[in-house]
Amino acid sequence: MLTFPNAKINIGLNIIEKRTDGFHNIESVFYPVEWCDVLEIIPSQDSSAKEATFQSSGLIIPGNESSNLCLKAWNLLKSRITLPPIIHLHKVIPMGAGLGGGSADGAFTLTMLNEVYDLNLSNDELKDFARQLGSDCAFFIENRPVFCYDKGDQFEDFSLDLKGKYVVLVNPDIHISTAEAYAGVSPKKPEISLKEALMQPIVSWKKIIKNDFEEKLLISYPTIADIKESLYQSGAIYASMTGSGSTVYGIFDNESESLKIDIKTHFPNFAVWQGVLKN
Repeated sequence: MLTFPNAKINIGLNIIEKRTDGFHNIESVFYPVEWCDVLEIIPSQDSSAKEATFQSSGLIIPGNESSNLCLKAWNLLKSRITLPPIIHLHKVIPMGAGLGGGSADGAFTLTMLNEVYDLNLSNDELKDFARQLGSDCAFFIENRPVFCYDKGDQFEDFSLDLKGKYVVLVNPDIHISTAEAYAGVSPKKPEISLKEALMQPIVSWKKIIKNDFEEKLLISYPTIADIKESLYQSGAIYASMTGSGSTVYGIFDNESESLKIDIKTHFPNFAVWQGVLKN
């Protein structure tokens, strides 16, 4: 079975408070985009096999296999499966980029194992497993726009329709650790709630919807600030860094507006994806 784990962007990201468990409470809207990895899972034909076989291609995945979320997903469900899978991941989504690519891979692995092996797990059960992989992993089980809160692992339906808008994502290959990102943030409640701000026309978002990580990171990494400004100068109606960076996206009214961007001139040697929002 073949599937395509997709990235997500954060529309607004408010760091509300630090929790007693060391994590932070946030509020954001997670919105899926179709910058995708490729994931294949097939049952092994080796009846003596006890563990999953993991293979990868595309972008080099750092770290050892024990930290890979696809294998962690397998470990959560292995007690329910008699014949282990062969998992192949073709990595396309940049890592450590604020796009949730690794989280998507883990969540899609759970969903695929559920389908391939007829485990009959409900979406709620899959979300509970996904939360054990990481705060934003559960989003990718249903993979639709949601308002998220608490650690970023609790969701509620939110009416935000950007269908037909065009998005350009630019990743400058700057790795920002989660610890570094949070070190520059002073948690606080926003003057205007994110839900209220998102009810306003998109043209007003630039002034009222923020990513709290940007305040310090755009100073530390001027390249990220330059990308954001270039997207606005090229006609974006809203632009923001997603997650803890370093990817920046711009939302355009339509594809013809985005074509004002000369990719080679503005973003040389950067990873760029662009396409229509479909949710």
